[in-house]
Amino acid sequence: MRVSWVSRIVSWVAVALVGGVYGVAGTIGHSLAWGPVPVGLIVGAIACAAILIAVRALTHDRGAALAAGLGMLGMLVLISGVGPGGSVVVEDTVAGRIWTYLIAGIVLLVVAWPSFRRPEARSETPASDIPPPPLITSVPSAPTWSPHPGGGRADGHGK
Repeated sequence: MRVSWVSRIVSWVAVALVGGVYGVAGTIGHSLAWGPVPVGLIVGAIACAAILIAVRALTHDRGAALAAGLGMLGMLVLISGVGPGGSVVVEDTVAGRIWTYLIAGIVLLVVAWPSFRRPEARSETPASDIPPPPLITSVPSAPTWSPHPGGGRADGHGK
């Protein structure tokens, strides 16, 4: 099945928007920690990796996974700066740096992961045009044996 370039572009835009939503959610929640456990980093990374893997697996298209990843990274960069009121979403801390490089690494890993699909087999002639092989009904020059109690041949010529 051949996909038109228009539908491919539209799907890339759609997954870029979805990736952007995941990127915003993960970026806002990345700094949540319960004691020493960085819950926000863990949950955000799992969610972003899951959506990228799902896009790649469902579309079989690296371009779609790249578009979703660029949406994530674009929103991360967009909201990482100082806001108009002076607020900072991604602070210059260890968690902020880890989040930035972690998302970039996940996008790179999912997009660069090799495809294990088998290439479609192409034949010159359709399978319906190939005649079936002839049936083998007998083997020439093979003796026929009979399970007679005397052990002789079925054609009556001795043992």
